[in-house]
Amino acid sequence: MKRIFSIILLGLFLTGLFAQVDRSTPPAAAPAPKINIGEYKKFKLPNGLQVFVVENHKLPMVAYSLTLDLDPVFEGEAAGYTSLAGSLMRSGTKTRSKAQIDDAVDFIGATFNTSSQGMYARSLKKHSNTLLEIMSDVLMNPAFPQEELDKSLKQMNTAIQADKDDPGTIAGNVAQTLRFGANDPYGELITEKTLENITVDKLKNYHQFYFRPNVAYLVIVGDITLKEAQAQAKKYFGKWKKAPVPKNFFELPKSYDQPKVAIANKDGANQSTIQVTHIVNLTPGHPDAIKASVMNQILGGGSFNARLFQNLREDKAFTYGAYSSLNTDKRIGSFTASSQVRTSVTDSALNEILYEMRRMRSDLVAEEDLELVKNMMNGSFSRSLEDPQTIARFALNIERYKLPADYYSTYLEKLAAVTAKDVKEMANKYLKPDNAIILAVGDVSQITEPMKAFSPKGEVTQYDFYGREVVKADAPSNITAELVIKKYIESIGGKSALLAIKDMKTKGTMEIQGMKIEINTIQKAPNKILLEMLMGGNVISRQVFDGQNGKVTSPMGEQELEGAMLEEMKESAQIFPELEFETNGTKLELLGIEELDGKEVYKVQVVRPSGKTTTSFFGVKDGLKYREVTQSPQGTITTSMANYQTFNGVQMPTNMKQSVGPQSFDIIISSIEINTGVEDITFAN
Repeated sequence: MKRIFSIILLGLFLTGLFAQVDRSTPPAAAPAPKINIGEYKKFKLPNGLQVFVVENHKLPMVAYSLTLDLDPVFEGEAAGYTSLAGSLMRSGTKTRSKAQIDDAVDFIGATFNTSSQGMYARSLKKHSNTLLEIMSDVLMNPAFPQEELDKSLKQMNTAIQADKDDPGTIAGNVAQTLRFGANDPYGELITEKTLENITVDKLKNYHQFYFRPNVAYLVIVGDITLKEAQAQAKKYFGKWKKAPVPKNFFELPKSYDQPKVAIANKDGANQSTIQVTHIVNLTPGHPDAIKASVMNQILGGGSFNARLFQNLREDKAFTYGAYSSLNTDKRIGSFTASSQVRTSVTDSALNEILYEMRRMRSDLVAEEDLELVKNMMNGSFSRSLEDPQTIARFALNIERYKLPADYYSTYLEKLAAVTAKDVKEMANKYLKPDNAIILAVGDVSQITEPMKAFSPKGEVTQYDFYGREVVKADAPSNITAELVIKKYIESIGGKSALLAIKDMKTKGTMEIQGMKIEINTIQKAPNKILLEMLMGGNVISRQVFDGQNGKVTSPMGEQELEGAMLEEMKESAQIFPELEFETNGTKLELLGIEELDGKEVYKVQVVRPSGKTTTSFFGVKDGLKYREVTQSPQGTITTSMANYQTFNGVQMPTNMKQSVGPQSFDIIISSIEINTGVEDITFAN
């Protein structure tokens, strides 16, 4: 019964010309213009709140952005509580419920968001006082209702489960912990266990100790005068009480003295997500910041002309895109070059990334390449000045990071002055290919050996979703894949009980983008199946196999199955396919013991007679199957099983989560009927 869900995706999936641009001749560089950034005014309230005002009377709108200037907070066993404290501030105050806040904001057509670092609000000028009344109430009197916290914790937990099958998230988690360390505020991760330790009191304490006016900046932009802004700030924020705010100091993360080669597993993956990443000591507004940004743009900053893109995509055809980023931070920044490539070229693609990084360090860039990037950055900066929020952001940055007053007004002059020699100097200073984390997330059975070439000692370390080192355990010598399958059969009820099931009807539900889908399945031994998916009582997909022939009916029409698709349907139609493994030519291989959601599991590779390969995970202690990973034309399909219940003496999972790519579906089984006398006519094509 469990394997039928591997074909649900089949039913779901059945339901540009680009202008040619001549880049052979870059535009000629123009002299760097003198620019007028625009005026802003500032003042300070007695409680320490610093206020910046940017007047813009083109539209009758006013925006209020409150930003806290805080040291990093290490959340430890309750990681995630600061972000929840920020997001849940608007979930109710001492006098307003969440619904009342939402209704009031919607009624005036406003925008209002909160975070752990402040809040943002925007409305028509005529509603600004109403909006500020709500904003100040949320700022100073949040209630943090328990029911809203419980709801958010559940949503975050669900997101974590979905992310476990996303190679990009896995790569991000591993890179984060390796760059900064798990015990650093920049390196710690939110997990199911840390969510369990988050309480309303923790949220209230964070707000009480960190949301203070003496570390805050209020930026007001729009149809407002300085006098009006002063009156509003005093009225709505003047009673906000100042208090000492904790100072948090942490030792800076250290660089690696040689490449750190890391891998993480994504069962059944036919692609690898790769990164070359390391920390950089580059603060916002640093004298090197503009030159370093030019260097990164040439390397992989996002344009089609960037070297990584040209090399990995246009020249080698390894990927659809390859990019790099150089992030500044007032404590410690980071560099990352990344891509997604075919498994077979994982090492080759990483070699090309490292080659381009080293080439930036050794060779001067061509003048035409340099001028192209500078012109692009010039245009981007100039366009940003059309938004008054840009002027406000510049004012805030100058104040927060103690930048020269003319830092932004002279930006284009400094950009124009960047030379090829400067770019090479920045590459040598901020690109560290010999001290980087070299990471690949994919099928570890395919990428482990090639990845060893990047380590001077041939060392490759595997990490899990949480950035923890994977300690692999070999299965005992007396345990084989065949014995694991035998234990599974015994654990769910035994061979006799399974053979006694001649037919089975299963009903379940799932949601897709808020729409409820009913899933009705009928099976009859040895290999007949009918699977219907319904929405609102109407059949949207029908898949049937009568033991020899198969057909799929969907809004796209009817399709007679043949070849590999027919063989897959034939295999999936079996109620308990494991009963046939010994006799039908299925090949089994025990890959070892791993940890899965806190349980030790046997990892078994199953190759069916059709050639279809599935990786299955069985509990070491209880023998139950908890996950299957297989390949399909739509991508890697991962099915997790839980909540086993007994039907006619046989244990079957009633909760399943199936994911393919970014899509994830929760499948709830509502009923299972066994041996009701299903007729063969049910499966007529």
